[in-house]
Amino acid sequence: MSNRFTAVPSLPPPPLAGTALRLVRLADAFMVTMISRPASGSLRWTWVTPATLLLAAASVVAALVVIAALLAGIGQWPGALVLIGTIVCAGFGAGAASVVAVGIEQRRHH
Repeated sequence: MSNRFTAVPSLPPPPLAGTALRLVRLADAFMVTMISRPASGSLRWTWVTPATLLLAAASVVAALVVIAALLAGIGQWPGALVLIGTIVCAGFGAGAASVVAVGIEQRRHH
């Protein structure tokens, strides 16, 4: 049963182009890492649901906020932990941003 957060068109998603086509492998890897791999195996053939799109966008914002806090020294953490935290958050944010890019591209061409 779908609702506004899980509803997607009944047709397959349109072919990806441009940036989304280059990012789909990163988006797929991110989805596997988050234990949310689509049944088809790739977002190239599966719609990004509205819930996934919103969650990924919120994740990008959260990653940016945490990176800013780490770099501003809010927690007064040792330099090595700041570096590790920044790298982890940047990777997480990049993966989430790739899902957002694919989801937006799907909707632009639908």
